[in-house]
Amino acid sequence: MVMNNGQINLTNFLVVQLFRHQLYVVAVELFVALGLLVLLGALVSGRLRQFNLSAAGLSEPRSRTYLRWLFGLIWLVDGILQFQPGMPLGLANNVVAPAMAGTPGWLHSLMQHAINVWNQHPLHLAVGTAWIQVGIGLVFLLSNGLVSRAAALVSVGWAAMIWFVGNGAGGIFTPGNSVLFGWPGATLFYVVAGVFLAFTNERFSKYFTAITLRFVSVVLALGALRQCLPSTGFWQGGNANALTTMSQTMTQSAQPHWVSWIALHGGKVAGQLGGGANIAIILWLLVSAVGLWMAPTRRWNWPVWTTVAGALFFWFVAQDAAFWGGVATDFNSLVPLAALTLAAAPRFAAQAPIERRAPQELRSLSGGVLVSIAFAMIVYSVGLMGWSVTQPTENTFFVATNVYASGVNSAAPSFTLRDQHGVSYHLGGVSDHYTVLTFLDPVCWTDCPLLAAQLKAVRAAFGPNVKLDTVGVAANPLHETEQNVQSFVAQHQLNSVPGFHFVDGPLATLRSVWRSWGISVENVPTSKMSVHSDFLFVIDPRGHLRWIIPDDPGSGATATQDSDVAETVALLHQIGLS
Repeated sequence: MVMNNGQINLTNFLVVQLFRHQLYVVAVELFVALGLLVLLGALVSGRLRQFNLSAAGLSEPRSRTYLRWLFGLIWLVDGILQFQPGMPLGLANNVVAPAMAGTPGWLHSLMQHAINVWNQHPLHLAVGTAWIQVGIGLVFLLSNGLVSRAAALVSVGWAAMIWFVGNGAGGIFTPGNSVLFGWPGATLFYVVAGVFLAFTNERFSKYFTAITLRFVSVVLALGALRQCLPSTGFWQGGNANALTTMSQTMTQSAQPHWVSWIALHGGKVAGQLGGGANIAIILWLLVSAVGLWMAPTRRWNWPVWTTVAGALFFWFVAQDAAFWGGVATDFNSLVPLAALTLAAAPRFAAQAPIERRAPQELRSLSGGVLVSIAFAMIVYSVGLMGWSVTQPTENTFFVATNVYASGVNSAAPSFTLRDQHGVSYHLGGVSDHYTVLTFLDPVCWTDCPLLAAQLKAVRAAFGPNVKLDTVGVAANPLHETEQNVQSFVAQHQLNSVPGFHFVDGPLATLRSVWRSWGISVENVPTSKMSVHSDFLFVIDPRGHLRWIIPDDPGSGATATQDSDVAETVALLHQIGLS
């Protein structure tokens, strides 16, 4: 067992510095270079001077303009949230993993695979996620033509993927989930907005208002039905009320006092009213749903305002303004719901396109320059994320859990013990062999099997004739018998590993070895397993200790073991093993 609690600091200093370097130096240099190429092509072709001045762009329906601006701002803020330093280590395990609750087995497996992929490439995927969302947002805000339609298609695919594998399909499979707490998923509204922004002006004007308002109407009606279910907890009074409980949980995150005050007092009122508060919520949902369904034919605007006002109210009361905690990824569901509904208001559909008052040079030339860079952000991010998943596992979680390996060059403490075959093993006795050494508890069922698996993987990374020994030293004062050692070796198929030795000996000799290698070993009354330090030691053929690798395979991070193996193999190559 390792001597720490296995918790990972999401803002680990080294990981944050690596993230910022990739985010602000490497990424910016590359997408600016790509953007300049796009800009050069637009300039040579003459398209730059026509940017945002096409007939279709100048006649853009007012509703489309508002939809583009609203979701451009939302995407931009979402991208900026991805710049938070805790994203590489925290998004998969702290945001996606909780959304797996209640999902069916096939979706659960898919989400677990997505978490594993993220944890294997957290830096590159976090950088790509940040810049693709900033790029989509900027293109929506700055382009009224073909470029914005292309970005809309990208946004549909990206948002649909997030909704499905990042949000667990928006919680639609989770019993008792409420529209106030995020159902049916924020990014579902991004998908709808992106689909309509990809339409031509004619198709947009024909379909957007009617379809969107009735889509939102169905969402609100289903939300009202879900609110009626006893399993939602909204019928309860006092601290048992779902809104009261949620407000107390959410406001534990660091946030402005006035924001927490709104959420806490809203939750307190809901607890005091109990079922009465839920009746008011259901009535708001039903009245808005019926009004929105009829709005396209009756040209009603009041259902839009009731929906928007209620959504913004509950965004504060039930969703705590959705920005806090260090790994917040978006506005949550009620803001995009309000934005989508507002843009579809019948009054906007009946109004003429917005008159462009900014000078043409600002709208066209300056806009073209900025959109070239923004479009390059999208292209760069898609390429980066696609490329990264084909590359070897990053060592990011290794760095977060164990920090970097320490390079040394001193004589390794020697010892002579017997291995699992009863044969004497002397460290440094074979002068032309490299050695990877660790300490294993033969009755451990947590970290030590993982350490043994890492030794197997390190050895498997080299050919069968490579002169490399892997050694485990018994590390349990009460259970270091030959029988325990042989049982551990058999259970984990270690006898098939070339050059593997699991060595033990008299307790006094073992204690001397532990001390000489700086390993703390002790037992606790409640477990047969020992508590000991976890390290890998790399020793060269001269018997010199070259690397000390802190190793916590039980940290809970999916990618940690692969990173430890990759790190060890790389260090062996570095000191001459090939």
